[in-house]
Amino acid sequence: MSVRSYWAILPITFMVFLSGCMTDSTGTTYSSRDARRIQQVSFGTITELQNVKLEGTEGAVGTVAGAAIGGIAGSTLGGGKGSDIAAILGGVAGGVLGNMAEKELTTQQGVEMTIRLDTGNYISVVQEADPRAPLQVGDQVKILTQGNTTRVVRMQ
Repeated sequence: MSVRSYWAILPITFMVFLSGCMTDSTGTTYSSRDARRIQQVSFGTITELQNVKLEGTEGAVGTVAGAAIGGIAGSTLGGGKGSDIAAILGGVAGGVLGNMAEKELTTQQGVEMTIRLDTGNYISVVQEADPRAPLQVGDQVKILTQGNTTRVVRMQ
């Protein structure tokens, strides 16, 4: 396979690899391990919304994929020891860049909600914004809490 082929295929592979790291943390998405578990339920009204950014993950996937791509790309430069050094430097640089790319690609738009509970108390919950069902000030909501996880959904 030619050097040009690597440069065309590797970034696409990297993006597909990272897309598997993305999660959906909207109020209506559950993992399979969340099923069939008791949740505490509260009711309230959204009194304030603030858009926030949910930082992405910094995991091994981006680092390893970037290092592999950088190492392969670097090994195509020079010959002999020069090629080995270029592969090592390419691997290190690719690992750093891959880690940064993973963090950027997994960053999500979130929303911080201030909610007046029916009891009169106020709480604040941050979750991923759901463009399919955006919440608004004044919405009547159900607050579902299971352990350390809380999600907010609009009342039907």
